[in-house]
Amino acid sequence: MTLQIIKVIEHWAEGEITNFIKVWALVFASLSYSFFAAKHVPIGLSRFLALLPVVILNLSLPLTLHTMHLGGSTAFFLAWLANFKLLMFAFGKGPLSDPSVSLPRFAALACLPIKSAASIADEKLARLKKTDEAPPIKPHAASKTSKKGLKSMWNYVAKGLLICLFLKLYDYTDRIHPKLTWVLYSFHIYFGLEIILAIFGGLAKAAVGIELEPQFDEPYLSGSLQEFWGRRWNIMVTRILRPTVYEPVLYFSTVIMGRKWAPLPAVIGSFLVSALMHELIFFYLGRRRPSGEITMFFMLHGVCLAIEVAIKKAINGRWGLPRLIAAPLTVGFVMVTAFWLFFPEFLRFNSISRALDEYAAMGAFVKDVSEALAFGSFNNVTVA
Repeated sequence: MTLQIIKVIEHWAEGEITNFIKVWALVFASLSYSFFAAKHVPIGLSRFLALLPVVILNLSLPLTLHTMHLGGSTAFFLAWLANFKLLMFAFGKGPLSDPSVSLPRFAALACLPIKSAASIADEKLARLKKTDEAPPIKPHAASKTSKKGLKSMWNYVAKGLLICLFLKLYDYTDRIHPKLTWVLYSFHIYFGLEIILAIFGGLAKAAVGIELEPQFDEPYLSGSLQEFWGRRWNIMVTRILRPTVYEPVLYFSTVIMGRKWAPLPAVIGSFLVSALMHELIFFYLGRRRPSGEITMFFMLHGVCLAIEVAIKKAINGRWGLPRLIAAPLTVGFVMVTAFWLFFPEFLRFNSISRALDEYAAMGAFVKDVSEALAFGSFNNVTVA
């Protein structure tokens, strides 16, 4: 049995899986260097220069992977999350700067879309202090959001079954209206991202005991663009962009144009950085020269969200559409603009057909391993 399993694993370990293992071994080694080097290098420019080779390495490692799932997730974790957190760490900011964090937690917090409950509570307390509100929580207390943790297993099972249904429906795309097919792609991407992030987050929680937040909070219920991008879609990205882009731009904008309107350029600046990072992720996925449509998509939403914020400030939030009307309008706007600017770029590198091939390869791998295990067990019973 053992030899058969080893042969199956060796067959699939050739190429992408081997490179994936090598990449993450290098990642752990580089983060170990960052963890121990920071103990001897002062915060500021010196630590930034000491960590710069790791940042460059994180930008280059995804180029060694070519699949949608392994390559895409690695690019997101390293080029975006890890690098932004390391840049904050260089200047004594972010979750990595906690002196009590051990090396395993340091590595998990650096790469994965997770945050400790203590960090979440501290951030909420800091925001409340800025607005002179009495804090309803104490430092290191779990917030309502952090108590949610991962969603129920049935939630992910249902979304996984829906992905299986989508895969079957793709066989009949010649009979389905193209726009309806794109709607299926939209939900497929959303469900797939949520499941992938939940898997990595669940592994991190099991390994190092970090309490987690859901990375998505049912974005199709959003009643405004501010709610969609700020509180429901890819929550971890919002948490990364706030201290690294939004708050610095807000600070300088406040000096120039005052506190009331300073959030507008901060919002647009955050969407610009998000656009550039999405262009980079798409480059890793397709190895194609950026067309600029992804940047246009995010800048359009940045401008529209800034307008929404300006209107709310002008009327002091005294009026708003009922959620029953606002939610379909919000989600409809996101979908229409995604059909116009986001999906064409996403489909140019054959993303769906590549994803289907990867599902088939993974299914064959699981089947081969299962058969090897069953065959080995049968032999053991026969010999006995």
